[in-house]
Amino acid sequence: MADTCRVYDDLGRPPLRPAALARALAPDGWRVEVLRSTGSTNQVVAGRARAGEPAGLVVVAEQQSAGRGRLDRQWVSPARAGLTFSVLLRPDLPAGRVGWLPLWGGLAVARALREQAGLEVELKWPNDVLVGGLKLCGLLAEVVDGAVVLGVGLNVTTRADELPGSATSLLLAGAVTTDRDTVLRAVLRTLTAVLAERSPEAYRTRCSTVGRRVRVELPGGQAVEGLAERVDDDGRLVVDGTAYGAGDVVHLRAD
Repeated sequence: MADTCRVYDDLGRPPLRPAALARALAPDGWRVEVLRSTGSTNQVVAGRARAGEPAGLVVVAEQQSAGRGRLDRQWVSPARAGLTFSVLLRPDLPAGRVGWLPLWGGLAVARALREQAGLEVELKWPNDVLVGGLKLCGLLAEVVDGAVVLGVGLNVTTRADELPGSATSLLLAGAVTTDRDTVLRAVLRTLTAVLAERSPEAYRTRCSTVGRRVRVELPGGQAVEGLAERVDDDGRLVVDGTAYGAGDVVHLRAD
């Protein structure tokens, strides 16, 4: 079993229980490992993917020091304040459908939080889970030697002074539970179901970006504004008739 946190100094942020998580999630095909600290769970899982690790590996970090979000933004969270983990997937999907994986990952997080945390969450294309318009969770998918590494960063007990103004946590949003073991189990079990369904329409019905005026900040520094019309069959956001497969989206206020 991976290195775990056995001693901690914040009673409000207890460590995860690796053995219990591994037993509970094994029937769904997940192999859970918990690390005390790492630079990036995505990097750890990517290395294992290159070495031929089968699908189903889940690496969770109690603290991550060099996590990345979209557009290479840094993702940092205090020790045991969130759920920072990466999942190894080897999907049998056409190349054009791989872009759906981070979207379905977000859908799984949203469903799990609605059911377990009692929150009215929404999805912002392509990789954010919001509550009250504030970012609660971000996802990042990377293709590695034919596999897909799906990284998830979810704020659980993070306080307001530990977050940027555009973000929130389960604690701040008034979730009915902030037990990280419970939430992680719910997310992974829901991810199993969502990946079995592979339903673009299920994501589209939960995506709050569609139908709004948006600004899409593209790689390279360019940006476009317009109406987000739909999410197409390849998971791209169509804005004023043009499909975008990557970019950071800002929801704009209606005129």
